[in-house]
Amino acid sequence: MPDYSGPDYSGPDLCAKSARSILMLLRTGEIRITDLVDASLERIKAVEPAVNAMPTVCADRAYGWIDEISDLEKSGCGWLGGIPIGVKDLNAVRGVKLTMGTWAMRDFVARENDPLVDTLQANGAIVIGKTNTPEFGAGGNTFNQVFGMTRNAYDTSRNAGGSSGGAAVSLATGEVWLSQGSDLAGSLRTPAGYNNVCGLRPTPGRAGGGPGPAAFLNEGINGPMARDIEDLALFLDAMTGYDPREPLTLEKPAVSFQEALKQDIGPIRIAFAEDQGGFAPVEANVRTILCKAMEVAQRSGMAVDEDCPDLPGLYETYVTLRGIHYGSVNGFVPDEIREHFKETLRRNIEAGVNQTSHDIYLAQRRRTELYQRMRRFLARYDVLAIPVVGLAPTPVEEEWPKVVDGIDQPDYVDWLRFSFLATVTALPALSMPAGFTGDGLPIGIQLIGPPRGDAKVLQAGLALERALDLPKGPIDPVVRHETGAPDPTKRIE
Repeated sequence: MPDYSGPDYSGPDLCAKSARSILMLLRTGEIRITDLVDASLERIKAVEPAVNAMPTVCADRAYGWIDEISDLEKSGCGWLGGIPIGVKDLNAVRGVKLTMGTWAMRDFVARENDPLVDTLQANGAIVIGKTNTPEFGAGGNTFNQVFGMTRNAYDTSRNAGGSSGGAAVSLATGEVWLSQGSDLAGSLRTPAGYNNVCGLRPTPGRAGGGPGPAAFLNEGINGPMARDIEDLALFLDAMTGYDPREPLTLEKPAVSFQEALKQDIGPIRIAFAEDQGGFAPVEANVRTILCKAMEVAQRSGMAVDEDCPDLPGLYETYVTLRGIHYGSVNGFVPDEIREHFKETLRRNIEAGVNQTSHDIYLAQRRRTELYQRMRRFLARYDVLAIPVVGLAPTPVEEEWPKVVDGIDQPDYVDWLRFSFLATVTALPALSMPAGFTGDGLPIGIQLIGPPRGDAKVLQAGLALERALDLPKGPIDPVVRHETGAPDPTKRIE
């Protein structure tokens, strides 16, 4: 598509390879797991001063886990075969610091694994470190008082997205091949779009369950992040499976997601709505990039129609469901932790606990109607293509953009409106690269698929990825800030 090839890359050759290529090299004996851990740690050391994506590194634990992986491989178990991964600092890894990005937990060490971490390790993953997140995952910009701000890989003066900003930047810079994210209001979709990587918000239960203390909630869920669609499918295969500790989890599909990508599903049918029927503002440069991506899709044989269903009450429904999440999860955090919360997180909790019963009942009814409308709409299309967000990455010091295309954004969730639809309707949604602005900043496109249509979303994403043929990285961080300067978001004791 474009001539743009992206910034240079000067790290270890192994870090630039795809995860599936690494897996082949491991299985043929051309490399050892130790080589991967060495390369990952070398790259982390090289780029962390510029981006602050993975502030907690567990090198000794990673090396100690190599023998465990060898035993797994001997038993024929495990998709990942010893590939180092990042885990978001909202998910517990036994023996590793778990801060949740909040000051009161800055020295807390997890005693048990999150169930998803158990699943990943049983499938051959080695946790190399914990990726940065905003406090309790609240925000579309990754910063906190414990570790400070994570910076965009393509311009370190810019927002990396949130709340899986550390995960996305760790992929974009080659620190790891795969990184776990999570998503409520686009928390893995926005960072993926802002750092030229891929992130899948899967069907709830496909990649672990809901948040631990409120495990029946399906709005905030885990998902895979990778540099391309085929690696995303590999990582999703390593995440999926029923776990009785997590009531939402689904059984493994009969056909793996990697195998599904090899199937011919015929011409891809895309409904394209460049502003989701006027639901949210989109700036001109983002519209241009997304429209050009759809033109490329059409030229490659995909059917693209401008179409969008009517989605009444979507904003109000999402805000209510989000409030239930914050009231159920963060509203029960002990006072000695909550007293350190940032103002935006406090407001989210207050809004959640102060909702009326009528708000909650109405949201459940509206949610059902929105799901039915999308189910019927996606019987005619494979995916609905919409923006990830409506503007390019903004300055990292700005908690959220206050204006998008001339429209005020009074709350930090307002600029993330394009994330609402998949969350409310429990549909799988893929964020993937769509192009670059004139000054080299990545822009993503979001593909929303039908119920339980994770494989279909990945299939459509792979077809679009091949048609666009964009650079996949990794890259050296494009440093446009003063390194070594004090980070105003980091608290000093």
